[in-house]
Amino acid sequence: MPLSDHEQRLLEQMERALYAEDPKFADALRKSRSATMDRKGVVLGAAGIVAGLALLVAGVATQIVVLGILGFIGMLGGAFLSYRAVTKTAEGGEPATRGTATAAPRPHNNSGGGFMNRLEERWQQRKERGQF
Repeated sequence: MPLSDHEQRLLEQMERALYAEDPKFADALRKSRSATMDRKGVVLGAAGIVAGLALLVAGVATQIVVLGILGFIGMLGGAFLSYRAVTKTAEGGEPATRGTATAAPRPHNNSGGGFMNRLEERWQQRKERGQF
């Protein structure tokens, strides 16, 4: 059942308020909601794990070390491929929102470090309050 225009506006307003109040929590929610799964990648990864296991067992049974090593590498590659397929997020910078309201734009910060940014923000807030 689709949301009415009034409900849609309220939802957008609540999302903006959440992001303004706690951006880290809002980001965590958006990322968990935007996770997608590439079924083809999962199937290929599982096939790689099974094939690698078969090679590993064959290497142990025939005492051919190289075959066992290749099997182990195949298992690792398959596991990595499956992991990447499950944790892959929507591309394009913005997480997928499943047709719901768009969140407020994030403030853009290129400086990188989280701890130093928090210290700078606190310093600016104190300066604005006139404490220094």
